[in-house]
Amino acid sequence: MGSFDFVTFFFFVAAVIIFIQLRSVLGKRTGHEHPPQDRLARRDQAPDAGGLDDPKVVTLPRRGREPAASDTFAAADAYAEPGSELNNGLREVMQADSTFDPAGFVQGGSMAYEMIVSAYAEGDRKTLKGLLSREVYDGFVAAIDEREARGETVRSNFVGIEKASIIQADMKGTEANITLRIISQLISATLDKDGEVIEGDLIEATDVNDVWTFARDTRSRDPNWRLIATEADQ
Repeated sequence: MGSFDFVTFFFFVAAVIIFIQLRSVLGKRTGHEHPPQDRLARRDQAPDAGGLDDPKVVTLPRRGREPAASDTFAAADAYAEPGSELNNGLREVMQADSTFDPAGFVQGGSMAYEMIVSAYAEGDRKTLKGLLSREVYDGFVAAIDEREARGETVRSNFVGIEKASIIQADMKGTEANITLRIISQLISATLDKDGEVIEGDLIEATDVNDVWTFARDTRSRDPNWRLIATEADQ
């Protein structure tokens, strides 16, 4: 019994010592403490703004650094020789559409090119409709209809794009026009209703040189560009 009392007393003393040490480190609550606040939120709050619970306070996203006047056409100058016709055209487009970037357009235009070539070969009208102007779409669909009426099919394998570059840029009213020269490799063959190759080759890749013009109304909220003209570059 005595042994039990001694052990109980020992743990009681140890608990009291630990409590005193924790209190000295953590402090004690008096009921008047301020609630924890987000330091970042306080730093962003204007000195004379209402509290966070004020219904009149609206948090707005921060604006980035305003580009300097010399930076406005930096992308155009990096892509084409300043003073050249192409550079002037790119500047004109960028003046109407501040989001336009020549290098980014080439990348996007190359992707659209591959999608359109593949969709045409497959007769995918739905994909074509979202990428082509009404006039070009009607022309592509007419060719697909004629091909299908003859019982012909196209087998196509897009190998890749060797080079793509902007060769012309201008504004026609509020419409931006960008012309790309695209050099690609394509394995393509047209087969008749009996499965015989009547045009192209099923194995050998051929070089294809195209000049495609894309357009977008800079006043529109629609960010998509559409193909408005095509021609083979000899």
